[in-house]
Amino acid sequence: MLLRNKTVVVSGVGAGLGHQVAAACVRDGATVALGARTAGNLAKSAAQIDPSGERTAWQVTDIRDEAQCEALAALAVERFGGIDAVIHVAALDSLFGGLRDADFDAWHEVADVNLFGTLRMTRACLPALTARGGGSVVMIGTQSSLAAPSQVQQAAYAASKGGLVSAMYSLAHELGPSRIRVNTVQPGWMWGPPVESYVRFAAHNEGVPESEVLGRLTERMALPELATDADVAESAVFLASDRARAITGQSLLVNAGELMR
Repeated sequence: MLLRNKTVVVSGVGAGLGHQVAAACVRDGATVALGARTAGNLAKSAAQIDPSGERTAWQVTDIRDEAQCEALAALAVERFGGIDAVIHVAALDSLFGGLRDADFDAWHEVADVNLFGTLRMTRACLPALTARGGGSVVMIGTQSSLAAPSQVQQAAYAASKGGLVSAMYSLAHELGPSRIRVNTVQPGWMWGPPVESYVRFAAHNEGVPESEVLGRLTERMALPELATDADVAESAVFLASDRARAITGQSLLVNAGELMR
């Protein structure tokens, strides 16, 4: 029970990674405040994770809005007495393309969610984390900020997440004296709803079995399978826990060994 008696704020709770993170937190003993833009996703996830409603609370939260970030942090404090960790899953990853065809207004939207939204949500939780005597901030980054994938082009997403890693280093120094740790989990190809959809789409377009598309992804990995949403969630839970009390300013690749650093 890595998070026994802890309260964790999780942003971006939907059908995939956000749900897995929240579920793992509750399983490991935490109470969890869930945030996302869609009330239906939040209600469904909370009901699946915690049918009694005793260990979860949720609030519709758009991390582009500072007041909504503050409201989610306030909910965690009001309902559970404080905040011990924040895990940032909320992201905008639906913009594809590179520089030649870039719509920089759209790039700004991506950065507003992935970079500035994460920072807004972190700042909203700082008073409660500080009042606890410290805690953990866990950001979900991406391997594509280190090495662009050949299958898809998501330059705006990669750039925004790369900026988040750079921000992490500064935050680790700034918040360290308050015993607040800041780390990033960087998934590669991750088996969950988005990648499942990609595999189906590619297989349909190419007229090949889904297993062939999946095989092209896994052949570059040291371990012969994709990491799953649940695998990434487990890494986030570890970094949120006191087991990682001496770890800050670090990035952890969760990618079945596709890229080694």
